[in-house]
Amino acid sequence: MSLPFSTPDTTAPDTSTTHTSTPDTDAADIAPAPAAHLAGNFAPVDREITVDRLPVTGSIPPDLDGWYLRNGPNPRAGSAHWFLGDGMLHGVRVRGGRAEWYRNRWVRTGQFDGDPTPLYDPATGERNLAVSHANTHIVAHAGRTLALVESSLPWEVTRDLETLGAYDFGGALRDSMTAHPKICPTTGELHFFGYGNLRAPHVTYHRADETGRLVVEQPVDVPGLTMMHDFAITERYVLFLDLPVVFDLSLAMAGTMPYRWDSGYGARIGVMRRDDPSAPVRWFEIEPCYVFHVANAFDTPGASGAGEADNDVITLVAVRYPTMWVSGPDSFDPDGTLHEWRIDLGAGTVVERALDDRRIEFPRIDDTHAGRRHDAVYAVGRHDLVRYDGAGPLARGFGADEPGEPVFVPSADGRGYLITYVYRAETATSDLVVLDASDLSQLASVHLGVRVPAGFHGNWFPA
Repeated sequence: MSLPFSTPDTTAPDTSTTHTSTPDTDAADIAPAPAAHLAGNFAPVDREITVDRLPVTGSIPPDLDGWYLRNGPNPRAGSAHWFLGDGMLHGVRVRGGRAEWYRNRWVRTGQFDGDPTPLYDPATGERNLAVSHANTHIVAHAGRTLALVESSLPWEVTRDLETLGAYDFGGALRDSMTAHPKICPTTGELHFFGYGNLRAPHVTYHRADETGRLVVEQPVDVPGLTMMHDFAITERYVLFLDLPVVFDLSLAMAGTMPYRWDSGYGARIGVMRRDDPSAPVRWFEIEPCYVFHVANAFDTPGASGAGEADNDVITLVAVRYPTMWVSGPDSFDPDGTLHEWRIDLGAGTVVERALDDRRIEFPRIDDTHAGRRHDAVYAVGRHDLVRYDGAGPLARGFGADEPGEPVFVPSADGRGYLITYVYRAETATSDLVVLDASDLSQLASVHLGVRVPAGFHGNWFPA
């Protein structure tokens, strides 16, 4: 689908100013590389930039006051895989109907600064949790803003994208942190897990209260070292995805993504009770597949009443791939499509169905509905953004060259906005686009004048 950008230009002449800086290393300029993950809009940018007073087509809603920040890999000297580049944050400050600045900054981890320490100690197999690319997501909880990659500790940053350092919850976290933590909109608790220990337990569930204090650390029994990228919460449960993409030491030694498809591993969904995380996890076998990203999950109380959780039906909505990395970690052959799994705890059954047949990724919802029934799922298509009403079929689309993950922002009128970066191939530059979330009509396009490379995940941080 291709829709024109028809919003009139109401912006004054471009008076933007640009400031550039290079990191305090000798490797700021990056030579072109033929690898697909280093070409086109995947190619990294070679310097840090600040652009002030950004021109706008259309009108930025006046109730938008905050920062849109997104993370993604931006290697300075090449990388063996898209997932392994140095993390770079891209941000726009919006206030009073204006876009005050765009800036990009590398997350200055020890690895960025040239620390040669390996992630795994070759003698003991223990992980150095401070070794990090910090290149996947950026979230906020309990007054801290954290850049995340699932192999390591979080790295704390400021809203102005300066790096503060590795964060371990005051010494309480001795594990990695998933790049996809969940914040319960009711309790304010932060739910997350760590995986990647070569010895059991391979997965551990963690929970921090609304003040940021770790209050739960619970091992999760899985038989192998799988790549568990995402998970889900509901009001009553925590859901884990134990899927057949497994660790391969030979790939790790080769310096690339150390995971591959294992057709004999099986696939299952684990259900943990939030009110009793130490109780045995219930596992439900499903058809083999892989899931990078979950849209949401919610539970429906069983017929016997709200107090009888064992009779609940849980609905999980996620992007499902039939296989992943069968031919190695550089292959992305299958298409991911939106699927639903309905887990009947009383009957002990799972029913799976496809919700659509088009290729999508990066599903998001209004995060105030996390763990509860959602109104809509937003996702990236081939060259558009799409909206699914509830868990139903495709409702609307927005055409764009190369859009990124759509992030939902609540609005004063209740309709909500979507914010994302869009790459414009004809100018080789990117815009920050603001859409009406109810119909995906464009409200504003902020012209950055520079390119934001294809990346992963971000969030809106209100002032």
